[in-house]
Amino acid sequence: MNATEKISKPQGKFKMRYVILALVFVNIVINYMDRTNVSIAMPELAKEIGLTTVEQGLIFSAFGWIYAAMQVPGGIMLDKFGSRIMYFISLFGWSLMTLFQSGISSFAQLLGLRLGVGFFESPVMPANNRAISYWFPENERGTAIGIYSSAQFLGLAVSMPILYSIHNTVGWRGLFIITGVVGIIWAFVWYVIYSDPAKNKWVSQAELDYIKAGGAVFEEEKAVKGEKAKSKLTKENLRQLFTKKLIGIYVGQFAISGTFWFFLTWFPSYLTEEKGLSLAKTGFLSSIPYLAAFVGVIFAGYASDHLTKRGFSKSMSRKIPVIVGLLLTLLIMGANYTSNPTLIILFMSIAFFGNGLATITWVFVTLLAPKDLLGLAGGIFNLCGALSSIVIPIVIGFLVAGGNFSYALVFVAAIALVGACSYIFVVGDLDK
Repeated sequence: MNATEKISKPQGKFKMRYVILALVFVNIVINYMDRTNVSIAMPELAKEIGLTTVEQGLIFSAFGWIYAAMQVPGGIMLDKFGSRIMYFISLFGWSLMTLFQSGISSFAQLLGLRLGVGFFESPVMPANNRAISYWFPENERGTAIGIYSSAQFLGLAVSMPILYSIHNTVGWRGLFIITGVVGIIWAFVWYVIYSDPAKNKWVSQAELDYIKAGGAVFEEEKAVKGEKAKSKLTKENLRQLFTKKLIGIYVGQFAISGTFWFFLTWFPSYLTEEKGLSLAKTGFLSSIPYLAAFVGVIFAGYASDHLTKRGFSKSMSRKIPVIVGLLLTLLIMGANYTSNPTLIILFMSIAFFGNGLATITWVFVTLLAPKDLLGLAGGIFNLCGALSSIVIPIVIGFLVAGGNFSYALVFVAAIALVGACSYIFVVGDLDK
């Protein structure tokens, strides 16, 4: 019997932890909307200000340069100031950068603003993981992580046709204005509603007891143990943060994020320029792989928690969805052998479904990292994913310079295979 089973679930319909999960979900939808709007704008934007494919790759990757560099400092700041303040600053800042992109007229201006978006978004994923670690007991955390991870896919699946419609109606400058304003408004909503559970005025004592008994992280316990001060780059902390298993999930995160960043940056251009689809049709077709990925994330989170509750080992229940998902991603290469739009989207959807299966990897951070270093470990973990946002768009920019995406798809598949091998051979058995 685990700690969560020793105390009954709180009665009543209102559960504040689900409100927090909904807030995080919307945060991620807005976050990825502002990451991908530039890929929707790019075909027309590139023509207007005269960008080459290599320059487009640099623009797509610019977000990741400073985003990656700020992961460790962002994790330290997150552990110091908490999710409420850091998320507000982050949301407001990147939304303002998005709004400013509506006024650009050169490569340099757009590059600078994309760097700004990356700077302000840097604490986001560690902040999501921190909020869920504080608000959810361990036996619900896999499902919670699966739900909030699905936001990037469901949000983009729903928003892609809307964003294309906005673009087709008010142009790419209007697209940046509207998405920027939405984020600025939501930043204030987050700040008003969110706080850690021990400080939250809307959570019931019964729910507080339940999540605490289930292994949720509590700030007052950290303060009593003096653990807040440990969130810094000391020699001992580095040793704890770079064990073999943690290195394995860091490599895996780079691989999983690699596929995602292909879809987030070059996929619309792939459909319009490589396959000759119209912008209107692209808006609809590009949403289908995101829906497939959403299904993958939801299924992975549910299956992982279900297997855990049925008594399967952590190694089996947590790793199987990730490994299977990474192997399914290899089917992205099937699109190289057909010009049929239906088959292309089918191969892309299977590959992205696999990417969704593999995206619950934040659960490994909570399982393997020291509790007092969750923010810092999350920052390093997300740094490895962020590195793919630098490498993948630039490499693809060079690979497609001749107008052919075939080698780009092979490259994405090869990275996914490396990730699968990392989880199989480097991460190994989680129960040892």
